[in-house]
Amino acid sequence: MLISNAYAQTAAAAGPMDSIMQFLPIILMFVVLYFLMVRPQMKKAKEHKALLDALSKGDEVVTQGGLAGRITKVGDDFVSISIAENVEIQMQKPAISLVLPKGTLKNL
Repeated sequence: MLISNAYAQTAAAAGPMDSIMQFLPIILMFVVLYFLMVRPQMKKAKEHKALLDALSKGDEVVTQGGLAGRITKVGDDFVSISIAENVEIQMQKPAISLVLPKGTLKNL
């Protein structure tokens, strides 16, 4: 009987700082998660969007499927890519993963 009274007095004596200190590790885990996972992913998505917006006719690109070619037409959602002589394909813009330096396709 005396022990339960002691627990009740201890719980009542806990201040507001004790409850904040209990949640501090969880808050710190979310902060670390943001800086290690969410923020770099957002930065990478922003860079890819800038790459897609800067596409123009004549750029040499590599698609996510590994096809290398030269852009012949740029539309709002699609681009035409010449992958060989007299071979032109239509692809969605987000499928382009890399813009190569000029003259790279001559060396392939």
